[in-house]
Amino acid sequence: MARKLKVFRTAAGFHDAYVAAPSRKAALAAWGAERDLFAHGAAEEVTDPALMKEPLAHPGEVIKRSRGSAAEQFAALPADAPKPKRAAKARAAEADPAAKPAPKPSRDALDAAQDAVDAAERDWRKVQRGLAARQAALDRERREATERHEQALADLERTRRRAQEAYNAGLAAWREAR
Repeated sequence: MARKLKVFRTAAGFHDAYVAAPSRKAALAAWGAERDLFAHGAAEEVTDPALMKEPLAHPGEVIKRSRGSAAEQFAALPADAPKPKRAAKARAAEADPAAKPAPKPSRDALDAAQDAVDAAERDWRKVQRGLAARQAALDRERREATERHEQALADLERTRRRAQEAYNAGLAAWREAR
């Protein structure tokens, strides 16, 4: 049986983010929260039917609603709050209309740094190819040395076996002669 959905709300900038979910944990996951917003008092369960209608129509989907117009939000700011950056830029432009905009920054340093990175990568690949060639040569040398060792060991083992057979035959003859 499906669990009953609840509606939860948290602040998201100048908006409230609503989500219909079966649990607080599911709501936090829908918001992408990395910490428990409920424990910090930054999120709550909604019981107002008017606010619950749209989120319940779209379970699991985050529904954002503005908390008022921009003018209302600016009016709610304290008098000593910093002004928005757009207004500061506009005031600066009005104060000095003859000021020229700064020139576009040069890419020379960035291009030189990228060229240095590319050169270092090319050098590293060259070193890697050299090391791979040396490793292949060492592997080949090891295989050849192993083959020589195994052949020599087989020859020595045959010689030892013949010597053992000769000794055993001589020992048997000596015992019969006694």
